[in-house]
Amino acid sequence: MNEQWTLVDDYIADSIVASDDALERALEDSEKAGLPSISVTPAQGKLLFLLARMRGAKNILEIGTLGGYSSIWLGRAVAPDGRVITLEIDPHHANVARKNIDRAGLRAVVDIRIGRALDTIKTLSGPFDFFFIDADKPVIPEYFRAALQLSRSGSVIVVDNVVRKGELANAKSEDENVRGVRRLHDLIAKEKRVSATTVQTVGSKGYDGFTLALVI
Repeated sequence: MNEQWTLVDDYIADSIVASDDALERALEDSEKAGLPSISVTPAQGKLLFLLARMRGAKNILEIGTLGGYSSIWLGRAVAPDGRVITLEIDPHHANVARKNIDRAGLRAVVDIRIGRALDTIKTLSGPFDFFFIDADKPVIPEYFRAALQLSRSGSVIVVDNVVRKGELANAKSEDENVRGVRRLHDLIAKEKRVSATTVQTVGSKGYDGFTLALVI
């Protein structure tokens, strides 16, 4: 089925996503620089853009920059009078992202902070209207808690890659990534400040999904 999922993703991207040179070159240059091929798909990037626009987000926090592909989508959602702060632990990734973001004309909008996210996030002042968490899954619950501390009523939190090819449902998994996203769901289930759901997805990146939470 992966081949069919990819064909559908490609059709969606070619027909209604409206990609452009800056976005396509961000993916190409990330690959040339040796970054892992784990950026969101064009359809997922457009979804982030739409969610942020629907929220009317002016302040966005992204955890996990990689090559800046999703940062460009988010930067366009808030430009010209908003800001995106994006956290990246790897200086090489950050350098690639900075070039991609500059090419997209978003230097004044997207601010890349280099360092361990759980440390960097302590230096930030909220509130943020929108969060995109796409980083190391074993500490996802800690990222979510930190996002809550920087949120307000109406803030939206999106967490990517939480279904893990269906392993989310495997209570016996020894994979720390799976354990991390299961702890996230345990946390959300008890957290009275949010209303949330998780949606399974298929596409060119395989079988996965994302969690969407609204701070209430």
